[in-house]
Amino acid sequence: MPQTSPAAAPQTTRSARATEPRAPIIHLSNLEKTYTTARGALTLFRGLNLEVQPGEMVAIVGQSGAGKSTLLHILGALDAPTAGTVTCVAVNVAQLSPREAAAFRNREIGYVWQFHYLLPEFTALENVAMPLLARGLRKSEALAAAAKWLGEVGLEDRGDHRPGELSGGEQQRVALARSLVNHPRLLLADEPTGDLDETTAGRVFDLIERLHATHGLTSILVTHNMELAARCSRILRLESGRLAAYTP
Repeated sequence: MPQTSPAAAPQTTRSARATEPRAPIIHLSNLEKTYTTARGALTLFRGLNLEVQPGEMVAIVGQSGAGKSTLLHILGALDAPTAGTVTCVAVNVAQLSPREAAAFRNREIGYVWQFHYLLPEFTALENVAMPLLARGLRKSEALAAAAKWLGEVGLEDRGDHRPGELSGGEQQRVALARSLVNHPRLLLADEPTGDLDETTAGRVFDLIERLHATHGLTSILVTHNMELAARCSRILRLESGRLAAYTP
């Protein structure tokens, strides 16, 4: 059987991932998150369990304040649980130091927020290149990779535009390209279409679906849009600190 050379391996992310063991990419066990407030302890989750398999696209729905965004923050090593086990991409993220967590996010997690959070003083191309520059890649290589990803999201001719010169849908597409430029295995999206009109939201979700499939992603999306949630592999509802399967 022919062997893949070490030099070629980083360029064959999808085929390489296809040979990996089908262990859950996310495993949460007895997760608890409690905040101390002026009125006493506020517990968002207790005994929360979750497994997500590679390649799934999972929608998480629930009322505002249920803890959906907090759950994504914990999965993305942006927050730590009060108790429980959090294994994400074979890493116990709850035990990472701040520096290790930052490196883990840069390497394994793509994050898209409701607001694009693009840096206004930089062009679209430069914004997409930022995660690569943070990793230490040479500027010329980072900009070349960023240009390729702008093409992936249909904005190859908008690279020299600053965020203020782009529409809302274009800004979110730039943010999506930025989140995936490092070829992460896990995409976390927190209301990625929440600031967009219905037509633009549908187009952005179409793009997320396509990139999810073509790049072998596992995707977790928080959304209030039940029409878009219904297009995911499955829907989970977060309520009273627990996740349960949900059918619209």
